[in-house]
Amino acid sequence: MKLSSFAYFAGFGIKTILSGEKKPILGTVILTDKCNLSCKHCSVNNITAAIHPYQQIRGEMRMLYDMGVRILFFCGGETFLWRDGSKSLRNLVIEAKRMGFLIVNVVTNGTYPLDLPEADLILLSLDGDRERHNAIRGDTYDIIMENIRHASSDNICLYMAINQINKGAIRAVCLTARDTKNVRAVSFNFHTPYPDTRELALSRQDKAACCRTIEQMMKDGAPVLNLKSAFPYLIDNSFPTPCHQCVVVENGKVSTCGRCIEVEGLCSQCGYFFVAEYTLLFRGNVRIILDMLRTYLRYI
Repeated sequence: MKLSSFAYFAGFGIKTILSGEKKPILGTVILTDKCNLSCKHCSVNNITAAIHPYQQIRGEMRMLYDMGVRILFFCGGETFLWRDGSKSLRNLVIEAKRMGFLIVNVVTNGTYPLDLPEADLILLSLDGDRERHNAIRGDTYDIIMENIRHASSDNICLYMAINQINKGAIRAVCLTARDTKNVRAVSFNFHTPYPDTRELALSRQDKAACCRTIEQMMKDGAPVLNLKSAFPYLIDNSFPTPCHQCVVVENGKVSTCGRCIEVEGLCSQCGYFFVAEYTLLFRGNVRIILDMLRTYLRYI
């Protein structure tokens, strides 16, 4: 992370903690909900299969920038499916950088070639070892690993949503992150149980066991991007929601925190590690602040 970017984020954090303001710093633009996969844990793919046009996406980026957002994510559906004429995902990342966003990340399922060195991070979904990943996402593990090996940059962060199918594969994914070329880190979430995927939800005991495994892998040198100090809050779902410092825009509609905010009762079952980390950070939790400084300066 550039020193100037660090200074900006530090200033934002201090001001937010002291003033209690609810201005956003992290924003996500949904490029499309079209996806080439039908993953068992996903509730938001191919609802419309619309690919939003470049000028609309650019306008949404400008809107987020004007709101104060400086960390931008491009999400789907599958982001690498996005095109508008000659414009590709790379054009969006370059335009976001030109516009002034300090960190620009892309989320993908990894089944398309990973030639995007302009992104700060490519968050790539890997949901276990080969057997358990393929049980969730279809027969895609081998092609994803091949794409990682041939990626044009080392800006990949593995991204695992832990559920009842793959909860035993945390160690395998950590080792993959540690030992695979072009992978910088791994980030975890717990499954957030939309109404149609409740059977995949983890119990409190499951979450505690998962956190123990992640913590052990941290001790063993795995490059984990999550904050250990947030684990107790994630296990008990005792962190405040929603996260007012995060916003999502999809087809012109802005949602605080995420698209799931409109699903009744879902906030109380939130499994997103970043929501716990950010809400606790901006409430002035000292352990979270120190943990985030150590972790983010190392991997971002």
